Amino acid sequence: MAAAEKLVTTVSTKGQVILPSSIQKRREWDAGTRLLVEDTPEGVLLKPAPVFAETRPEDVFGSLRYSGRPKTLEEMDAGVLAEARRRHARD
Repeated sequence: MAAAEKLVTTVSTKGQVILPSSIQKRREWDAGTRLLVEDTPEGVLLKPAPVFAETRPEDVFGSLRYSGRPKTLEEMDAGVLAEARRRHARD
């Protein structure tokens, strides 16, 4: 779909709107896809709803038990790098 192409749909008596199939296909929004609806100054914005609730670091910090001396930032960086290399090597 070209950027300048304008698509038109109609609001039903139940307040339902059917999205053009070209948009549904491009966004991979199948039947049952949950969307967030945001009212903006420019119009209505639709975004896929997150699958999981948003989690803050402080909500989960320390949830995994660990006994031992704390890791240094250098040790954590080295561990992350080693895992990235391991995952990249299997691709």
